Amino acid sequence: MSDSMRVALHLRVKAGREAEYDASHREVPAELVQAIRDAGVNDWTIWRSGQDLFQLIDCDDYAAMLAKLEELPVNVAWQVRMAELQEVTHDYSDEGAGAGLPVVWHLNGDGS
Repeated sequence: MSDSMRVALHLRVKAGREAEYDASHREVPAELVQAIRDAGVNDWTIWRSGQDLFQLIDCDDYAAMLAKLEELPVNVAWQVRMAELQEVTHDYSDEGAGAGLPVVWHLNGDGS
């Protein structure tokens, strides 16, 4: 069994900025990708349906990951860029550390 945690988020792209949002994620800076990995992220997937974004983050500790990335210059620059494109952005506050979507149902791979 893994000690990692999964966090699901629901964010929203500004109307008319969907293509720009998608394009920006084809060019995530390598330095940011490495910083995300160094902050304990094992996997991060984003799905988009219209303006709605659904993110699933598999990490060692979500609150610790946010704390490590919050003031990092490459992430600060990225978050400024995302704020231009999103109505609802990633929340780096203490409240945001616990603001993932609540689990309603989960089919466990071990049959439980």
